[in-house]
Amino acid sequence: MTEEPDFRLDITGDVCPMTFVKAKLLIERMSPGQVCEIRLRGVEPLVNVPRSVTDLGHRVTGLVREEGEPDDGIHRLRIVRG
Repeated sequence: MTEEPDFRLDITGDVCPMTFVKAKLLIERMSPGQVCEIRLRGVEPLVNVPRSVTDLGHRVTGLVREEGEPDDGIHRLRIVRG
């Protein structure tokens, strides 16, 4: 994930369903083709947010665990608005 995203969102302090709600609100503000990077934490958001945005027609282009974090720790999710 080298290219700078157009938008960033940190939802590491939120829990489902607010994680998806905040991600969806951000994506709705974006134009098609724009990229956002979302920081999330925990198993539930890690599974639900990528699946939900894909179901809405957007493309997940990356999901990377931050260095030094456990498997259920902070990840960076890249999404391209469809």
